[in-house]
Amino acid sequence: MAIDKKTLWSDAGKRGLILGGMSIAYFISAAVLGKQGVPPVVSMILSAMLWIIKFGGCILLMWVFLRSAAQANGHSRRDTFRYGRAIAVCSALFYSAVYLAWVLFVQPDFFAESFDAAIQLYSGFMTQDSLDAMQNMKSSMPTVSFFTNFIWCWLYGTILSAILSGILCKDDNPFIDEQ
Repeated sequence: MAIDKKTLWSDAGKRGLILGGMSIAYFISAAVLGKQGVPPVVSMILSAMLWIIKFGGCILLMWVFLRSAAQANGHSRRDTFRYGRAIAVCSALFYSAVYLAWVLFVQPDFFAESFDAAIQLYSGFMTQDSLDAMQNMKSSMPTVSFFTNFIWCWLYGTILSAILSGILCKDDNPFIDEQ
């Protein structure tokens, strides 16, 4: 029994907010941790621990979401995969939008400082054309980072959904449409 699209996207949107919220909490925690004057080694260890918690938490949350959907509605493997893919899209969009807002409004000098440091570090090894190209890229980095984050998060969620739907529902192939 296939789930209707309206219900799928409504539920996936809610679950995507939760999943994206976990990644946002990690991102903001790591950003604040880096600004608190914590020694670099301690900051690195705490950031790594937070990342492991976020990584495992995202997998666990997706497992719980897909398992409850598969059990409650009797979804097939294909429907469970589609539901997970919709959660991944919503989560990726939410996380990427918050990240974009962060680099545009909260920390607008983030990319400028990074590019200036890179230019200063590598200026002896680069031609003037290369330096000019790097300067021209600086203004488009927020947009590039939004789409890079979105694609990465969506791809990760899609692969995770395929794996988990295969574990949870062994009845059919999610990549083959039976019509």
